[in-house]
Amino acid sequence: MRVVICGGGVIGACAAYFLRRRGIDIVVVERTEVAAAASGKAGGFLARDWCAGTPLDALAQRSFVLHARLPEEIAGDWGHRPMTAYRGFVAANGDPRRDAPSRLGWLANGVVIAHPIGTTETTAIVHPRKFTSAMMNAALAQGAELRPGRVTGIVRSADGATAKGVEIEGGVIEADAVLIAMGPWSLLAAQWMSLPAVYGHRSPSIVYDTGPNVPADALFLEHEENGSAMSIEVFPRADGSTHITAFSDIAPLPVDPATVTPDREAIARLRTISERLSPLFRPDRIIAQQACFRPVTQDGLPLIGRVPRSEGLYVATGHNVWGILNAPATGEALAQLIAEGSARDVDLAPFDPVRFRPLDPSLLQER
Repeated sequence: MRVVICGGGVIGACAAYFLRRRGIDIVVVERTEVAAAASGKAGGFLARDWCAGTPLDALAQRSFVLHARLPEEIAGDWGHRPMTAYRGFVAANGDPRRDAPSRLGWLANGVVIAHPIGTTETTAIVHPRKFTSAMMNAALAQGAELRPGRVTGIVRSADGATAKGVEIEGGVIEADAVLIAMGPWSLLAAQWMSLPAVYGHRSPSIVYDTGPNVPADALFLEHEENGSAMSIEVFPRADGSTHITAFSDIAPLPVDPATVTPDREAIARLRTISERLSPLFRPDRIIAQQACFRPVTQDGLPLIGRVPRSEGLYVATGHNVWGILNAPATGEALAQLIAEGSARDVDLAPFDPVRFRPLDPSLLQER
């Protein structure tokens, strides 16, 4: 059996790894580079039970376990480490706590830590680009193929009912099954099949070189600016970098992931706020100022499963902020679904694409 995976992000990499472990021939088609988009620019935060009470809970629980197990199975260091997570806020001007020392010594005065919301048993982090690359490299080491190129269509049987491969610029790759895992760019696949809508939410971020000075403390802070509150997320990583993000917005999705750039005003605001949080967040310590588009769906749940009315065609996208967390369990479940006909470890029913009406291709042309 041969499977073509369209997309070299974290979902595609994990699917390639788990499918290849079953001896299935894998070709991953990636137009830019592995982890080119959100898979390389996300925070990498993992939470075991933050989806409790939602359809995502079982997927997150399983994935959290796999994240802890994978460092023992795969070569490479992607900085998986348990961490503590805290909720807090930045004291506003006039607040008597503005000049009070923070509970966490590496933070500036006035950064108030209210309470812990995650422990080293329930929260952790990975470096997303390094994790995605390690998963892809593990699949390649087992015989998978990574082919550069842009997918331009699906090859179908004479009656149009069954996927037989993909069209790429310059040729065709034949296959027994096709998996669409292109993040928000999965929207482009609506031209080739009955696929529900996927949208892109843009998230700017700054990465600082903080060395060994920042402990494993993830922060979820509220900050008031011009009378409105905003959320800031701070993720220190094991490699000595710290990722800070805020200000998610909706913006036009570029056709080419390589052309994604952050909004200058958003980055300037984020730099100002970051410098307020800690003296460690200095301009000369900036490693990257960037943005990525997170794939989201109408109901906030991912699309994982068979594409309606298309035999041999599968999709996995729409993971929103939990893409890095839920990638291993998604890849494992897809491998079971494609190879055996059903997923065993996680119930994929809540994520079945049939729950939506397909996107009207004419809407895509108007974007």
